[in-house]
Amino acid sequence: MPQPTALQRLLMVINRGSRSGGQAVGVAGSRLSAAGFDLVVSAPSSPHEVAPWIEANADGAAAVVIAGGDGTLNAAASALVKTGLPLGIIPAGTANDLARTLGLPLDMEAAADVIVAGYRKTIDLGEVNGHKFFNVASVGLSADLARELSGESKRRFGRFSYALTAAKVLSKARPFRATIVAADEDVRVKTMQIAVGNGRYYGGGMAVEQTAEIDDGQFDLYSLEFAQVWKLLAVAYDFRKGQHGLWSEVRAARGTSFEIRTRKPRPVNADGELVTFTPARFELLQKAVSVFVPKDVPPRR
Repeated sequence: MPQPTALQRLLMVINRGSRSGGQAVGVAGSRLSAAGFDLVVSAPSSPHEVAPWIEANADGAAAVVIAGGDGTLNAAASALVKTGLPLGIIPAGTANDLARTLGLPLDMEAAADVIVAGYRKTIDLGEVNGHKFFNVASVGLSADLARELSGESKRRFGRFSYALTAAKVLSKARPFRATIVAADEDVRVKTMQIAVGNGRYYGGGMAVEQTAEIDDGQFDLYSLEFAQVWKLLAVAYDFRKGQHGLWSEVRAARGTSFEIRTRKPRPVNADGELVTFTPARFELLQKAVSVFVPKDVPPRR
């Protein structure tokens, strides 16, 4: 395993409020220090502190390491683009969807070893109304889920908290009207949810589309146009495989930009955080961030 020089400084952001963030200093931090990295550690009290701290300490740093979940990674996205620093990920959240998309080990020590090995790839980012995201941004059910899902629930029940909260959200779900604006057409729909995916996984392991990759230079959009809520339960298995687009009630599209308009402003969820409202303009930022990944990733199953 290659050893860094003593001058290589890592900016390490730890979300102590995430499901496993409190373990990150002792486990992953020790592994990185033992490999010769100089760690500068921050444990911000708010996601809004993450990007300014990275930007303020970027000079002389070799990389940024995020020990947290998808929400903490989302908070760092703008600073990663602005500074150009590569990203290392220690999966310490509930869903760890970006880590899954990248094929990263979910074990903290193994994830630290990926950073030490130094192999990187460049990935795309999504942007909605100026807010950057790695995984998926959506309007409808996922936004309602993000509003209802508490940090305490995620710490207590882990990924199962998504299912518990989803059951509550589905019991109150109603379709809404929207217009999807693409490069070649405007489509009016009555839908439960519209999602625009940059990566593959979101929402605790659901796949936005079975062939989606985070470096393929395009968005994958779907719209759930079911008249009855119970059909969402029937399609749940196909969501795990990203094959929900096979259903006639699911509209699917690909492109590098979309706009979603609704009669009344509706919240937009990006990487599990409510960040803006409709009308929502989605733009793809190709090859925007360099991230440490395993050199040999097992093939998709």
